[in-house]
Amino acid sequence: MLLPAACALDGGDRPTQARPVAEEPPAEPDEPAPPGTAPTERFTVSKRTMDFARDGRALPTTIWHPKATEGEFPVVIFSHGLGGKPADYTDLLVKWAAAGFVVVAPAYPNTTAGSQQNPLDVLNQPADAAYVLTEVLKLNEKDGDRFAGRLRTDRVAAAGHSAGGITTIGEFTRGRDKRLDAGIVLAGSTLGVGTGFSGKETPMLFVHGELDQVVPYSSGKSAFDAVPWPKAMLTLPQGDHVGALSEGDSLTVVAGTTIEFLRWSLYGDTAAKTRIPSAAAKGDLAELDDQL
Repeated sequence: MLLPAACALDGGDRPTQARPVAEEPPAEPDEPAPPGTAPTERFTVSKRTMDFARDGRALPTTIWHPKATEGEFPVVIFSHGLGGKPADYTDLLVKWAAAGFVVVAPAYPNTTAGSQQNPLDVLNQPADAAYVLTEVLKLNEKDGDRFAGRLRTDRVAAAGHSAGGITTIGEFTRGRDKRLDAGIVLAGSTLGVGTGFSGKETPMLFVHGELDQVVPYSSGKSAFDAVPWPKAMLTLPQGDHVGALSEGDSLTVVAGTTIEFLRWSLYGDTAAKTRIPSAAAKGDLAELDDQL
């Protein structure tokens, strides 16, 4: 479930230890993103690292974000796969940040590279993700912080790959985070977290390769079928478990489709929604079941 890392970035700062806070996230209004326009320019991307801990669970976090002097940006909490780490997904996550999103990627204590890799600990990760999200969103109100006044705290999505995709689904089922406005599941399933989708209608995009031998395509399709909200599934007939997120043309299709989805679901950009099918059709590498 690993992905190769790439791409050197500017920026970065010293790790910061988070202070413990209550884990229960506040509820958000049951409303879609108001009509708006997403940025069209490609931002230079900076990287920030921070150290968080929830009840003794170390959660070192990498944040990719637009290096911009003004503007407010939606936030995406991203979960890595079993045996992976945030840097494995650099190619994709930098593209999201360059399009105008703050991408927050914690490394989970028992599933990251170099850990004992206990797959069952995935069930604890939705709460980890909620905690890290809370800590990062608080920086919007912290005087002097680079994120002060720069985060759209009311426009938040969750995304993840493989075991991180399971984590993401868990954030909409047994560990429902009421703040979430959209979800992206990359080669994920409902294993352990169930199909009890609850809360406000939240659009979701699934991405899965039909040749995936780690998380079978049928598992991802079953998860997609269970979602009761607006949804779409991007299927790569020749895609395996990791190649679509790390290789050439297929990465271009996945990045383009997910970016248009985020532009629509988080910025309220209705024009972006109309571009999702064309982004998915680029190169005839994928098929889109569009129920958005």
